[in-house]
Amino acid sequence: MDHSGHGTTTELPPFTLGRGLEWSADPFFLIACLVGLGLYAWGVARLTRRGDKWPVGRTVSFTAGVLSVLLVMCTGLNDYGMVMFSVHMVQHMVISMLSPILILLGAPITLALRALPTAGGNRKGPRELLLMLLHSRYMRIITHPAFTIPMFIASLYALYFTPLFDSLMGSKTGHIAMMVHFLAVGMVFFWPIMGIDPGPHRPGHLMRMLLLFAGMPFHAFFGIALMMASSPMVGTYSDPPASLGIDALADQNAAGGIAWAFSEIPSVLVLIALLFQWYRSEQRQARRTDRAADRDGDKELEAYNAYLASLNARGR
Repeated sequence: MDHSGHGTTTELPPFTLGRGLEWSADPFFLIACLVGLGLYAWGVARLTRRGDKWPVGRTVSFTAGVLSVLLVMCTGLNDYGMVMFSVHMVQHMVISMLSPILILLGAPITLALRALPTAGGNRKGPRELLLMLLHSRYMRIITHPAFTIPMFIASLYALYFTPLFDSLMGSKTGHIAMMVHFLAVGMVFFWPIMGIDPGPHRPGHLMRMLLLFAGMPFHAFFGIALMMASSPMVGTYSDPPASLGIDALADQNAAGGIAWAFSEIPSVLVLIALLFQWYRSEQRQARRTDRAADRDGDKELEAYNAYLASLNARGR
């Protein structure tokens, strides 16, 4: 029997890690992930052929990010996530808070700008269109903290605590749109904070830390609200299939615990990335200062030598 029109059977056996990791591909996410990996590999290969270097760490990070999307959307986790709130919350946390961080650390936009050929003349090729998008008003709006933080919060409270969630879970298209939304919101939230790619908004490192901690507590509050609820709060998960052998309220409490605990993981990852980026930035600034000092010192030495030469000439 279908559940919520998504083609997921309500006769799933009790959840175990082994069953959750069995292959069960969602065609949309499978194709999207394979295309993403293929394009990234093409970009790295193109740079390599012309003798340019691309950090291995970025490739590993991007690949891990895409594979994390595959993990939650193309395995049994996606099937159980349709009928178990706790499993769905694992999907949500991974695809909105872990996958975006790993993908952004892979710097896919920087890779595209370096790998894509220039159209030339007045023509607009893929590279030119990408640059136009990066400098557009639309991109400035959706990456501004005044937009990203409220959207990050609304993706929890305005979705789960209103009928919108049940409506989206009622169809395959709605479910896919919701998961894509989670990924997109995570991308635009973390991009200005720790993304390597160029973007419209790039505040100082201290401000980036403040932006990070401005959003994270709301995840904890959301999890606490679920754990403290005395009745199921989401209609989709209020009556789980008997074959699962779970209690709806206990499953909701577990989902809240996952949301509460998971907020710590991306915070630590992003903080480490930020501190490393800050250190690298200071190192580059120090090298620029040293080079400038060396140039000034050379000019002073040349001036002093010229002065000595003039004194010597007058003495003769």
